[in-house]
Amino acid sequence: MRDYELVIIVTPEFDETATADIVDKVKSWITDTGGSIESFEEWGKQKFAYLIRKQKEGQYFLFNIKLEPSAVATLESNFRLQESIMRFLIINQDD
Repeated sequence: MRDYELVIIVTPEFDETATADIVDKVKSWITDTGGSIESFEEWGKQKFAYLIRKQKEGQYFLFNIKLEPSAVATLESNFRLQESIMRFLIINQDD
């Protein structure tokens, strides 16, 4: 298992309940692939430097997770298929 830092940006159009559902879905994807969530932070709405999908801002979330390297591709695939996740970044912290 390796340590990763994951940041996702969720579209700001959703209310708190819908956003919480998306975050819960991400958490279940992590645990379903055999990973664990070490910490979670909600950074709130932040303005973008440029438009992304015709949006000026997004809701940011940070996860510190432990995950097998082979599961990262599966997680990235799930993010690409989820339209409500505008951007994501997974960084390996074991360097």
